[in-house]
Amino acid sequence: MKKVDLKDLGLNESYIEESKNYDEGLFLGRVSVQHRNMYNIITENGEIKAEVSGKFKYEVTDLEGFPAVGDWVLVDRDNDINGNAIIHHLLKRKSFFKRKVSGDRTDSQVVGANIDTIFICMSLNNDFNLRRLERYIAVAFDSMATPVIVLTKSDLCDNIDEKLIEINNVAIGIEIIVTSSVSEDGYDEIKSYLKKGKTIALIGSSGVGKSTMINKLLGEEKIKTNEISENDKGKHTTTYRQLFLVETGGVLIDTPGMRELGLIGADIEKSFVDIEELVLKCKFSDCRHENEKGCAVREAIENGTLTEERLRNYKKLQRELIYNELSSSKALEREKIINMFGSMSNMKQLTRHIKNKKRY
Repeated sequence: MKKVDLKDLGLNESYIEESKNYDEGLFLGRVSVQHRNMYNIITENGEIKAEVSGKFKYEVTDLEGFPAVGDWVLVDRDNDINGNAIIHHLLKRKSFFKRKVSGDRTDSQVVGANIDTIFICMSLNNDFNLRRLERYIAVAFDSMATPVIVLTKSDLCDNIDEKLIEINNVAIGIEIIVTSSVSEDGYDEIKSYLKKGKTIALIGSSGVGKSTMINKLLGEEKIKTNEISENDKGKHTTTYRQLFLVETGGVLIDTPGMRELGLIGADIEKSFVDIEELVLKCKFSDCRHENEKGCAVREAIENGTLTEERLRNYKKLQRELIYNELSSSKALEREKIINMFGSMSNMKQLTRHIKNKKRY
């Protein structure tokens, strides 16, 4: 069996030292594939199947606490000849990209962990959307990884220069790479990020060309890809998160396309630094940036240095974060009550009993 140098996958002294705090006899590995209740783990002896221990599952309080692709874990074996390996410990993440789970729930799921660079992929065809890009930038900054904007399908765009001006106005201080999978324009710039031990995660909407790009960087078709549809939008291909080791150096994490990216955490200050700086210049500290006198934000809109759409999205993301924070607090409070009284109904019965006792 071919040995794997885990340092090629990003193993460093920090993870090695942390692993020494746990039981001896456990093996280090990195999560390469995540399914519903099963994982693929790359160890020194290759890739194996694994699942979390019963104790691990019992002690985890939310989805974020479970292993995700890119995580470093400790397992009880480095082969699965006699059954699935058991994951006993999850090592501390240095960075992670997360999203809100679908529906009305307020908890989050980790899309990728221990990432150095996030490629925010957006196609230059009909899928181009500045407001969605602003959302991705805010979440990418919150992950603690470095965001890079990768524009795909440049061969399908006739007004690249115009779109680059628009993107530069919202992606302040972020590198932008224009690519085409047909001519492979921009691929040399992409490859400059692929270095031994460095991890890159690719995120973006369905069909923007992430899988095609990964196949080209790997030098073989590891991921199935589909042709673009009649409306010039790509078809969804990847259905689960997966980690790939590039032979020439570096690690790539492919993620499923996201039609919607629910916010659970976002760095508004970094992603909207232009508006944040204007806010400090407003006459009133509680300025709503609507029609107040001395509003620097409104002044920027009037003189054309800021668009109404960007301000609207800034406010929208702020409201979304506040709402999720409040919802999360209420959910935690409810969970505490259930842990104390068994259920909400038991708590209400106890409250009524106390009131009746006081009455008599």
